[in-house]
Amino acid sequence: MTTPERQLPQNDIPDGTQWPGPDTLVLLHRRLHPEADPSKLSRFRDDYWDLNPAIFEHHKRSSSLNFTLIPAELRQATKYYIWQLLNHPEPRAVASRPGRLSVATVTILFPASLQFVLKWLAEQGVTEFREITQPLLDDYLEALRDEEVSIDRCYRRLTEIRRLWAYRDILPASMRLPDAPPWAGEDTRDLLGRTRGDRENRTRRIGEATMQMLLCWAIRFVEDFSEDILAAHAEHLDLHSRMPEARRRARLTGQGGHRSGELKQKVVAYLEDLRRRGEPLPGRRREDGALEIHWQHLAAVLNCNAQIRYTVPGRMVIESGLPVGEQACLDAPITGLLDGRPWRSTRIGRDEASRLARLLSTACFVIVSYLSGARVGEVLNLRRGCTKRDPATGLWLMEGLYFKGAEDEDGNKIPEGQMRPDPWVVINLVAGAISVLERLHPNPVLFVNQIEPYLNRSRGSKRHGEARSDRVMASDLASFTTWVNAYCAQSGRSDGIPDDARGALAPSRFRRTLAWFIRRRPRGLIAASVQYGHAHTQMLQGYAGSYESGFPDEYAFEDWLFRLEGLTEDEQALAQGEYVSGPAADAYRYRIAAASREFGGRVLKKERQARDLLGNPLLQIHHGKGMTCVFDPATAACQLRGSLGDPMVTPDTDDCRPKCPNLARTDRDIVQVERQAKELAEIVDDALAPPIRHAREQHELTRLQTIIRTHREGVDPR
Repeated sequence: MTTPERQLPQNDIPDGTQWPGPDTLVLLHRRLHPEADPSKLSRFRDDYWDLNPAIFEHHKRSSSLNFTLIPAELRQATKYYIWQLLNHPEPRAVASRPGRLSVATVTILFPASLQFVLKWLAEQGVTEFREITQPLLDDYLEALRDEEVSIDRCYRRLTEIRRLWAYRDILPASMRLPDAPPWAGEDTRDLLGRTRGDRENRTRRIGEATMQMLLCWAIRFVEDFSEDILAAHAEHLDLHSRMPEARRRARLTGQGGHRSGELKQKVVAYLEDLRRRGEPLPGRRREDGALEIHWQHLAAVLNCNAQIRYTVPGRMVIESGLPVGEQACLDAPITGLLDGRPWRSTRIGRDEASRLARLLSTACFVIVSYLSGARVGEVLNLRRGCTKRDPATGLWLMEGLYFKGAEDEDGNKIPEGQMRPDPWVVINLVAGAISVLERLHPNPVLFVNQIEPYLNRSRGSKRHGEARSDRVMASDLASFTTWVNAYCAQSGRSDGIPDDARGALAPSRFRRTLAWFIRRRPRGLIAASVQYGHAHTQMLQGYAGSYESGFPDEYAFEDWLFRLEGLTEDEQALAQGEYVSGPAADAYRYRIAAASREFGGRVLKKERQARDLLGNPLLQIHHGKGMTCVFDPATAACQLRGSLGDPMVTPDTDDCRPKCPNLARTDRDIVQVERQAKELAEIVDDALAPPIRHAREQHELTRLQTIIRTHREGVDPR
C-alpha cells in the first residue's frame, strides 16, 4: 500500500535539506546490515517501512513503521518528517541530547508518543503542521494533564512536540511550527507540576525468595543436569539428520544401503536390547489418544526408510510382543544427581530433548546475566569464544559488544556496537555456563533463538538478528519456572520457584536485583562457598566496576535506599529513648538528626545522583556486628574499601578495631554483644578447653563485659 505523493515547490525546501521522492530509499543514509537484501528495501512511497536492515543488535525485535495508523490528513507530512529524522545529516538536539536518533529510538517514539500527538491534532482539525498555534498547544497540555497515564508517558508526549519544533528549520514552511518555542520554552517539570518518579518505581527488583530459587535451579541445570541434556540433544540432532524428511532434503534415498538380511539382523538386535533393558517400543499418542509405534523414530534409529512398517522387519517389530511406550526414549543415560539420587527415573524422550535444551540455555542466561552485571543486550549479543582465563591473575574474563554509549565523534550511535575495551571479570560459574552454551549448539551467537541448526529463521521474519529478544527471553524465564515447579510437584519437592509478587520475571530486573543482594546480603551464598561479596569484589576489577557499565550506579542507588532505611530506623530508635555509647556517640546523634532534615522526602531521578550523594558525611553510618561505625575515613583505624578521594569509600566492618574513634554502640548493638559474651562464657567455662584458647577467650570476654557494663551504666568509656 502506498500514499500518493504531495509535491512541494522546490523553493519551499530549505537549503541543506534533501527531499525524498517516491522511490527514495527510507534508509538512504543509514548503515545497512550485511545480510540486507537491496531489492527489498523500503521506499518512501510505501506506507509500511521496514527498518530491520539498519538494526545490527542480534537481540532486537523486528522494527517497522506503519503509517496507516497516522490520520490520513497528516500522513504524508509525517512521512517527510520521519524521513528527515532518519536521514538528515545535521540532527537537531532535544533535551540537550546531541547526535542523530538511532533507528531503534525512532521505532519506539513512533507508536509510543508520536501517534498520540498526531491523532489529537487531527481531532482538532489540523491538516498541516503550520496550523499548530500556541493556544492549541496550551489545549494539548490541558488534554495531556487530563489523561490517566504515567508521568513518564506525559513527558514523552510533550517531548515529541518539542522535537517537531526543533526540526522546523529543515522542514518546508507548510510543515513548520511557530517560531516561538512551545510553551515559551518552559521546563516540562513545571508544565506538568510533577517530576518523573525515581528508579525505585520503574525497575522492580526480583523478590529474594524468587531470585534465590531461580538461581539455585539454574545452577542445578548447568552443574548437575547439563551433561545428560547435552548428550540427549546431540543424539536428537543425529537422529533428526537420519529422519525420512531430512534424508529427502539431503537427497538421500534407499534404506541406508543395507545388504540383504542386514536390516532384519539390526531389528533382532534392537528388540533384544529393549527386552534386556525392560523397555517398551518407542511410541507416541495419536490425535484420538491411542498409542502407536513411532515409526519415524524407529527408522532413524535403524537408519532406514519409514516404510519399514510394511516390510518383514516391520512385522517383526509389531509381533515382538513388546508393549508400546508413551514416548520414544533416547539412548543417552541419566548420570546427573540431585540430592544424591538420579534427577530422572527415565531416560530423556526424543520429544523432550529440544525443550530441555531450551531450558538449559535459559538457565545459562540466568547465571551469565545475573552474575556478570552486564546489560541484557550485551549478554544476548555474546558470541562463542567470549571467555578466557587470564594466566597472570587466574581470573575469568568475558568480552563482548556494547551498544549503549557506542557513538561516533558526532555523537551518532554506532549501530554495529563496539567491542568493550575492558572485559567483564566473572566468577567460575559464569565461565562454566558459557562453556555449556558453546557445546549446546554451533551458532556463533550464544543465546541463539533457534538452538536446533535445522530450524531456519522463519520465512516471514524480517529481523536479521539470530539471538533471542528480551521479550522472548522473558517468556523463556516463565517456561523455566513452570517446568521447575511441575518437576517439584511430580517429585514431591518443596523447593520450587515461588511467584514474584512484584510482577513477571524479566531480564531487565536482574541488575537491580544483584545490586540489592550485594548490598543487603553480602555474605549470602551464590553457590557452594561463593558469596555475593566475593563476586562483587571480582566484578569491580573488570568492566562492571567502571561507571560506563552503569552497574556502580545500580549499586549506589541500592546503597542509597539501604542507608535511608537505616537512618529511618535509627531516628525512630533515638526518638524512643535508645541510648548510644562509644567515642562517636555524639557524632552519631548529630548525623541522624541532620540527615533526617537533609534527605527526608528526597526523590532521585537518576541512579548517578545516588552515587554523588553517598559521599555526604551525614550518610556515613554503617552498622556492623555489635557495633556502629560513624565513618570518618581520615581517622578510621580499619582497612578502607576504596580510596580516600572516592565518594563510595566505605569502612571494612569485618576489620573493626576496638580503639577506633569512629565507634558507637546502640542498645541494639549491645544485644548482639551480650549474645557474643554468652557464647564466649560457655567456652571459658569448659574445663577441657586448651589453656591458650581459654586465656584468649577470657581476655575477649572481659573486654565485652566492660563494653556492656559501661553502656548499661550510661558511662562513656572514652
